[in-house]
Amino acid sequence: MDVDPRQYENIAINDSDIHNIVLSYLIHNCYKESVESFITCTGMKQPSDYLEDMEKRKRIFHFALEGNALKAIELTEQLAPDILEENKDLRFDLLSLHFVELICSRKCTEALEFAQTKLSPFGKEHKYMEKLEDFMALLAYKEPEKSPMFHLLSLEYRQQVADSLNRAILAHSNLPSYTAMERLIKQATVVRQCLTQEAGKQDGPPPFSLKDFLKS
Repeated sequence: MDVDPRQYENIAINDSDIHNIVLSYLIHNCYKESVESFITCTGMKQPSDYLEDMEKRKRIFHFALEGNALKAIELTEQLAPDILEENKDLRFDLLSLHFVELICSRKCTEALEFAQTKLSPFGKEHKYMEKLEDFMALLAYKEPEKSPMFHLLSLEYRQQVADSLNRAILAHSNLPSYTAMERLIKQATVVRQCLTQEAGKQDGPPPFSLKDFLKS
């Protein structure tokens, strides 16, 4: 089902569309200097409304990524007071990051007190019970990074929470939660998978893999 690469040359793509896709990615990820350089190089009009809170979002994102969740919460409440009130899942994840940071600092007594005052109220809802049990289980290990819940201490987990927080702030500002690039990749992947599945019914090519496609 692969299209002959020579046919790509006949497909016209507007430069301004490409510029907007790249710009949305840079703005989403708070690359302020790159945004300014890109705008200067391409001659695009500066989207001041997008840039206004970028530095604040960047600080919040990095605090969450570094595990300083309480500072991330404080700055988020200053920027958009109702976000964490409306998004209880996100608030739980941020508070959990602080709990994990206390565990990593071997402040187990402080971690337990924090869990009792800030995390235990979430236990009233069933959907948080399993997560709470996993976090509390970290207290039982002398080396929590070697426990079955080690992933909760990872950079990947902090990245996931920081990304969710960044998307929530963008949505609160009536900006896209996902970049145009991400949406295009998702749409292209779904279409290619559907086409490959149809072809597979007739002994067609192997299932579509975005990773393999990007290597080709």
